[in-house]
Amino acid sequence: MGNRYFEVLERASSFLDKQGKEGYSILFVFLERKGWSKTDWLLHLKEEISSEDEQQINDDLRRLVQNYPPHYLLGYSDFYGHRFQVNEHTLIPRPETEELVDLCLKENSTESLTVVDVGTGTGAIAISLKLDRPNWQVTAIDISEEALQVAEKNADHLKADVRFIYGDVLKPMKGQKIDILISNPPYISNTEWNLMDESVRTFEPKTALFAENEGLAIYQRLAEEAKELLNPNGKIYLEIGFQQGEAVKKLFQQTFPQKQVQVAKDLAGNDRMVIVSSKKKEA
Repeated sequence: MGNRYFEVLERASSFLDKQGKEGYSILFVFLERKGWSKTDWLLHLKEEISSEDEQQINDDLRRLVQNYPPHYLLGYSDFYGHRFQVNEHTLIPRPETEELVDLCLKENSTESLTVVDVGTGTGAIAISLKLDRPNWQVTAIDISEEALQVAEKNADHLKADVRFIYGDVLKPMKGQKIDILISNPPYISNTEWNLMDESVRTFEPKTALFAENEGLAIYQRLAEEAKELLNPNGKIYLEIGFQQGEAVKKLFQQTFPQKQVQVAKDLAGNDRMVIVSSKKKEA
């Protein structure tokens, strides 16, 4: 009898572990490619593996050991209950960003609002908001034409009526008023390069990751440009690096002295979001 599924995958996983990589990633990619649930896996693991599947595992293993991200291998990533196409022109959407979307939806009603997502990448934030709030007028901006092509495909596929614009931060919105600004901008400082996972450093787009001035450059521009555009009761939702809470809060508090600026934590307990909203009325 030939090799069984679990033997081949166990060998592949242990090979990755020995190379200092994430061993589980090969099983994750394999199950996704087969469309198998964990239950399916338990039913099949002792079966003899097909030569096609063995070949596919070996091909994937070669890429994974070179730090190629599993989601780029698959060509998609799941985010907020929807499947988004990803490639090397887009960041892979992260679970922390789902928390940003969730917070924005929880805090805002279904009435018609003008919403702008800056640095949309795959379109994950803008599309997820639009699908949950069909009444919102959602515009998504990115400085990468290649990323916008991916985002537009995702919107078509998921039937989300989002307006995509090529442009730099909020410049395309000049002269317009907005109710909600939301953004997961580049926020990693160049000094944090060595802390990054190798797969991120090697394959994910640098323009979507890094920002000048200790990672704060885009927040400074967002604050400055939002000052002209945000409606009096408008709100801002930002994803931040876990060490940037105080700096970003201070920046937006200076720009919007009349508003309330808060830092919120993600599920892991790290500072992850800054929210700018109308001042609470005095009791």
